Amino acid sequence: MSRPRHEVDHEIGRVRQMPYGQARSTAAQGLVAEVEAEGPPESLAYAYATLVEAYVWGSEVEKAFVPFTRALRWADEHPEHLDDGDWHMHFWSFKWMVADLMEYPAVPAEQIEQTLQDMARRYALAGNGTDAVAHQRYVWAAARGSADVEAAYDAWVSTARDDYSQCEACDPGDRAAHLFETGRPEEGIRLLERVLQDDPRCATEPADMLSWLQLAYLDVGRVEDAVRTHRRALVHLDAAEGDLTGARGRHVELLARTGNVQAAVRRIEADQRWLTSGTTPRRRLDLLMSVGGAAQLIAASVPDLPVTLSEVPATTVAELAAWCLAQARPLADAFDLRNGTPSVRDEMTRRWSLRAEPHRVELSVLSTTLAPAPAPGPQAAAQPADPGPSPEPPDPAVEAERLARSGDLEAAAVAYQRAAQDAVAAGRLADAGFAHAEAARCAQLVHDHEGAHRAYARAGELLRAGGVAPVFRGPVVRAWAPSAVEVGEGEQVLSELERLTAELTDPRSDTPSTAPVDPPAADEDLERRADAGRRRELVDVADTTARTLGALGRVDEAARGAGAAAEAYAGIGAIGDAAHAFWLAGRLLGRTGAVDEAVWHLESAVEGFAMLRDRDQQSRAAGDLIDLLREHGRAAQADEVARGLMS
Repeated sequence: MSRPRHEVDHEIGRVRQMPYGQARSTAAQGLVAEVEAEGPPESLAYAYATLVEAYVWGSEVEKAFVPFTRALRWADEHPEHLDDGDWHMHFWSFKWMVADLMEYPAVPAEQIEQTLQDMARRYALAGNGTDAVAHQRYVWAAARGSADVEAAYDAWVSTARDDYSQCEACDPGDRAAHLFETGRPEEGIRLLERVLQDDPRCATEPADMLSWLQLAYLDVGRVEDAVRTHRRALVHLDAAEGDLTGARGRHVELLARTGNVQAAVRRIEADQRWLTSGTTPRRRLDLLMSVGGAAQLIAASVPDLPVTLSEVPATTVAELAAWCLAQARPLADAFDLRNGTPSVRDEMTRRWSLRAEPHRVELSVLSTTLAPAPAPGPQAAAQPADPGPSPEPPDPAVEAERLARSGDLEAAAVAYQRAAQDAVAAGRLADAGFAHAEAARCAQLVHDHEGAHRAYARAGELLRAGGVAPVFRGPVVRAWAPSAVEVGEGEQVLSELERLTAELTDPRSDTPSTAPVDPPAADEDLERRADAGRRRELVDVADTTARTLGALGRVDEAARGAGAAAEAYAGIGAIGDAAHAFWLAGRLLGRTGAVDEAVWHLESAVEGFAMLRDRDQQSRAAGDLIDLLREHGRAAQADEVARGLMS
């Protein structure tokens, strides 16, 4: 007997609130199977659309075609079971499926043409607007590189927007991409600069449009704008949904073109999984072309520059360029054969001919040498000869705080760096150390990991020299770790973490040398609090050490450390921290082959996040657990985990 519709629809709605990934997809699969078998029929269209959405945004596009086809058949045979919301999701997902068909070279051009015609017919019968259809016709013309692409573009941009148009954030990004691709960078720049004033946001924007804009700025010689846009784009890329392999490749291109070859290699290494298993063949080809072109540009000057790749048979950038070319050629040929044009091979030739800047471009907010304070402006020079006492220049520390509060982190980083310089000159080493740490944090937040690494390292030196207790130095070193790993200096921060562990293990490390032999009873509570703080910092340092070891590939050590940190966190009631540490330990143990241990740790993470009612993190940890269980043939247990998320 089926459950009431309101109950099933509520459960489907809960699935749609989950983050994209295996947990969401598995839960949606289970609901589709249930409604197909037991009803109610009024919920089936909603269930199908939810599963299609989960697959498309969960980087499993190819799996979406089957439930979409079932949804089409269901809508044709039983339109009486679809309400207005169902129809809206149905027609919206139609756009995804039409566009995604084009991304597979094995799908014949005739099938795509027929599907486009079917989309136009269905939209017309439903009384929908025509903007979505015009957009998909343009996308198909652009994919083929056909002679009518400009006409298709003009037809799309002149069509009135409607309920099924691209979202207001995606639409200008797609328009600008066409302008950039067809040699009109200034026009595309003006469009995006105007749009970005309104701070557009969606699942992929503004990360995608900013990745285009950074290269356009570079093309027209606006190098500083390119650098600022690059940093801004990376911040948004971290928060975007989907793989965004096109944007990732464009960042690699910018780094190679500006002479930041080590940073380019690190980004290639970080995104290497998409080189062998892109979400779709076309997205994989896009990344292969970006990475291959960048690697070839770098190899022209340093062919033996090493790369560390686990699935690609290449150890140098020259080998990587050759491998990318060998992988890209047959894919490009397959698309051109399907499309009936040489456009993809032509595109590959262009993208394998990147132009380098004449000199290396500095990307860091924090330079190795501090610039002098700004000179008085024209207004100051125009003052009377004896205007009286000059106003005191602003305190750089106060100015840094103001800038940080206003959100201008780049300027705040420089101001904190100046405050640190002043503090050193005055002999205030501890203040200088904390100012450098603040500068580093600001730089870190805008993805200047090179500058952040240098500033954190200097902060650590000054804080030690200034006699700052390890319990207060610990947060600085822990914040340093991600940037050190990012720039390939993980061993340096690991040494600092080991030093801190030794100091924090000794209770005397936080005891002032002038402490009385017999402290008053009133101070005992303060001492207990200090001891609790020291022990908590020791656990935090252990957790960061495990994460750093994992990033350095020392998986066994990292797994043991993460498991110990998780138990320690649980022992002091830090449930959220314990859940994160259990999650890390489970992922690492899965890589070592200790499946049962990995499952237990991941189950503990899921349970911990459930206790905190953190459904987002609970779903992500459950997704890793489901992946592990399925990988080892435990599908029934994986389905049980997904069902548990709905309870």
